Amino acid sequence: MISAKNDISSFAETNIMGVSIDSRKIAPGHLFIPFKGEQSDGHKYVEDSIQKGAAAALWQSDVPNPPTHLPILIVDDCLGALQELARKYRNELDVKVVGITGSNGKTTTKDMTAGLLSIKYKVQKTEGNFNNQIGLPLTVLALEEDTEIAVLEMGMSGRGEIEFLTKLARPDAVVITNIGESHLLDLGSREGIAEAKLEILQGLGEGGLAVLNGDEPLLMERILQHKGNVKVQTFGRNNTNDLFPTDIIQLDQGNRFKINGSDESFELPVLGTHNILNSLGAMLIARYFSIPFEKMNEGLASIKLTNMRMELVEGQNGEKIINDAYNASPTSMMAAIELVSNLKVYEKRILVLGDMLELGPQEEQYHLQIGEGLDADKVDLLFTCGTLGQQIAKGARKTLGEKRVFAFTEKSELIAKLKQHVNDKTLVLVKASRGMKLEEVVQALQKK
Repeated sequence: MISAKNDISSFAETNIMGVSIDSRKIAPGHLFIPFKGEQSDGHKYVEDSIQKGAAAALWQSDVPNPPTHLPILIVDDCLGALQELARKYRNELDVKVVGITGSNGKTTTKDMTAGLLSIKYKVQKTEGNFNNQIGLPLTVLALEEDTEIAVLEMGMSGRGEIEFLTKLARPDAVVITNIGESHLLDLGSREGIAEAKLEILQGLGEGGLAVLNGDEPLLMERILQHKGNVKVQTFGRNNTNDLFPTDIIQLDQGNRFKINGSDESFELPVLGTHNILNSLGAMLIARYFSIPFEKMNEGLASIKLTNMRMELVEGQNGEKIINDAYNASPTSMMAAIELVSNLKVYEKRILVLGDMLELGPQEEQYHLQIGEGLDADKVDLLFTCGTLGQQIAKGARKTLGEKRVFAFTEKSELIAKLKQHVNDKTLVLVKASRGMKLEEVVQALQKK
């Protein structure tokens, strides 16, 4: 329910030009939506936001002392009001929507999909990680009226969250990149994760397109149970998929590959052969929107990935650093290690690996297996950070030996030791879950 707390007749002709939940980023004409958090209450900044140019603000009804002299609207729940605004606005727009989810690679696939679609259409995409029950509505409300396709990332931590997002967004096509181990703590099993990701189909329109990783049996076993009247196309490594890569060549700063059924050679300026699979999902979406494969190199060349995802940077001593510190799961960590192992142009290859979070009761075993799987001929040194990282180190000592493995709980100590081992012939991979903030290691290597 929405009600006015005061006489707003003087504001009746005011146009709302956007929405903000951060008083520091208010632009003229914005509607400010305050949230009550554990550390702060946004209602404290309502007056300041209006002074900065906000046209109006919401005020949650259970918060006392609303300012009666300001243009505010009283709502039962600020989050619910934000979501309902987004729902109504999305229904007014003449826009096609692509929804993307998955355990790993959804942000990269989102960036690739937006890049390919931009060859022909005006496209907007989820910025950063605005992929949850606050972020997705904000992204929808930021869509311009002449946007032709919106590429929306959908994340989750538990059951029902993607169902809510997809029913709000009403996608015309969706992608599920894969089923990994992220959120095992909340969902208990990979089967539970698959069920949660497949919720994205519940918002997909009749006859819409579902693009799935066909190498994942948990998806293929369940797809028909969830939605019968949709088009399904698959991508993956196996030649049983609708789209699969051939003739893969790993380059210093990307990949070159071909696909089945085409003589076209594609250049992907993104590290990691696993990212070829992400690009295949994006390519199937682009073709669904009438972009031929022959034109896709133009879009691939201009792809701009969200920061800290396979980002290649240079350190102070000339060392090359792969900054993949945004997130980590066993699947994505093994893929990143495989990449480094196959880049043979560097004399020394160093791994800096940290804790993978939210893996549930078997978290120590997952970390141990990462270490045990390292190839002593392809990895020179391992540095680990964090309590669970010590399990990676424990497993790695069986293959690398004691002298090539360094385990730390303090980043400052890790950085000091790491700096002793890098030069212009070194490649360093930095990867961990977001909560570990291992980008601080990258920044320390770059700092002069």
